[in-house]
Amino acid sequence: MTRAPSKGQKGPRRSLHFVPGGNDRMFEKALTLSADSLILDLEDSVTPENKIAAREHVCKWIKETDFGDQECLVRINPQDTTWGIDDLRAIMEVLPDGFVLPKVASQQDVDYIDEIITELEQQQGVEAGAVSLILIGTEVPAAIFNLHEMARNERVEGITWGAEDLSGAIGAKAKRDAHGNYLEVFSFVRSTCLLAAVACNAQPIDAVYVDIKNPEGLAHECKTGADMGFTGKITIHPSQIEIVNRAFTPTQAEIDEANELIAAFEENEKAGRMAFTYRGQMVDVPHLRRAREILAIAAQISDQVS
Repeated sequence: MTRAPSKGQKGPRRSLHFVPGGNDRMFEKALTLSADSLILDLEDSVTPENKIAAREHVCKWIKETDFGDQECLVRINPQDTTWGIDDLRAIMEVLPDGFVLPKVASQQDVDYIDEIITELEQQQGVEAGAVSLILIGTEVPAAIFNLHEMARNERVEGITWGAEDLSGAIGAKAKRDAHGNYLEVFSFVRSTCLLAAVACNAQPIDAVYVDIKNPEGLAHECKTGADMGFTGKITIHPSQIEIVNRAFTPTQAEIDEANELIAAFEENEKAGRMAFTYRGQMVDVPHLRRAREILAIAAQISDQVS
């Protein structure tokens, strides 16, 4: 049994860029961008009358395209629609790197998709688990209470959240306050997504920033997301990609400090200490773990660039 040929080398997943299914111009443009992952979209960006044609178009793209270093993901329609499961089966014939699942609400939703993918992997002689899942896990209210269970599925590599569908579902009049900060319910959902992802060793991916003419607002949100612990963000416009990549790439100063801190731990460990004062602050094992994570991310990005 051989692994599915990856359509794009899996590396850091800082920016995940949406590409409307069937739009050749946007697809060709996306292949030239610095987005780490492309999400070929069959859901919100495609009208109902064009769903089947867009599905066929996306299959053709994947079959004929060398994605280079970009990860190839496909957002299918929700599984309770006319198109969702047919999307899954058709796209599996051309073997993308993974699927983005919208409007999942329960562990049963995720496990059902997993079972179908597993069956199709077996039929094609592909290594079990080769195709990954990223969940948009907060578009329906019930999902918020099931994130941890959904993320425990071994095929799930990442969880992101969505304010747009959720705001409609709960009847919210706004998502942000006058200062541009998320209202409490959306801030809670954002934090819950982060915690559920990390608890299950999945990547926490921050939500779309819809104000595409406000790069300063995007940069601020990227910084707060990175400070919280998110390691990537979904983009919807080419102008957002570099801002997102920069925010989720360790700076040289961070890399230098991480190396210095690890060296300090090595010296102190020889003396039997795993807690000590560093630059005027007490540090211990969590700080060491974070330093190693910074270097791992930096190495991953460097490998992809080279």
